[in-house]
Amino acid sequence: MFEPLCGAARTAPVNAGKRRLFQALAACGLMLGTPLAFCQDWPARPIKIVVPFPAGGTTDLLARLIAPPMSQELGQPVVIENRPGAGSLLGADLVAKAAPDGYTLLMGNISVPLAALVAERAKRLTFDPVADFQGVSIVAGVPLVITANPSVDAKDLKGFLNLARNDAGTHYVYGSTGPGSYLHVVGEWLQQETKTSLTHVPFKGAAPLKQEMLAGRIHMGGDQLSTSLPDIRAGSLKPLAVTSPARSPSLPEVPTVRELGLAGIETEGWNGLLAPTKTPRDVVQKIQQSVLKAVKSPALQQRMAALAAEPRGSSPAEQTELLNKQLAQFRPMVAQLKLD
Repeated sequence: MFEPLCGAARTAPVNAGKRRLFQALAACGLMLGTPLAFCQDWPARPIKIVVPFPAGGTTDLLARLIAPPMSQELGQPVVIENRPGAGSLLGADLVAKAAPDGYTLLMGNISVPLAALVAERAKRLTFDPVADFQGVSIVAGVPLVITANPSVDAKDLKGFLNLARNDAGTHYVYGSTGPGSYLHVVGEWLQQETKTSLTHVPFKGAAPLKQEMLAGRIHMGGDQLSTSLPDIRAGSLKPLAVTSPARSPSLPEVPTVRELGLAGIETEGWNGLLAPTKTPRDVVQKIQQSVLKAVKSPALQQRMAALAAEPRGSSPAEQTELLNKQLAQFRPMVAQLKLD
């Protein structure tokens, strides 16, 4: 939940004389709650965006795209800090426990709620993804694409699963961006639903996973479309399916998972900013407005389009709602698969 607007009073009813006194104090930023002066002076130092993945992936690229225009709007440097590990949980934990002052933000994606659900089931989650975070803004929507090495003799995801099930001479391996990541959950769900045996190899992000796929040591993997598209167009990766409700305009020939009869893994791909709960509302609004102004820039929109990313700049409430929606969507699946 948001903190009250900076300078808002939290007092019992008072008489008219005392009310005028409190109003005067509030104008000076001396009321109980978050001081008004803090919000007026914010930001007074650099702002850090924690990316819980290695450099080079879609989430990292988008964070680095929006940082300069945000810095220009806010009047302070916006720096990116990569904290990969545990499928996004290391970076998320750092931000969840940071001071709620607007100076430490998380640039997350769907792996954050999924990794949290897996860790929660294993009783090793060190923060609460609902209670410890509030949304700031969905920065961009990016479809998720499941890919294979070109040597795999399958034209789509359903064909790959048939191949893995019937080719006794090959041991098929799928990679993910870490335990509890979207690809980990997808791989386990596909095995259970289609009676297919695959071996899971986790990586610390999309960039190292892609390198192993390009080398032919991982048969199936995937990522957000932004970082996969150049390799797909070059023929070094083969697209098997997109997980969005509709086909991607960037890959109109690639079917959705729903078209292939695998609707259970259909979901919305996103990249967005989260802040620690109790970050003052005025501060959150300042950050959100800087994101909105950034993504409305024609130059930045052009660069996002090249990444197959849809600029969003949503409200804080929309980002919070999407996070909670995906937690609710995948909690039963994680429990059913007994992931830990």
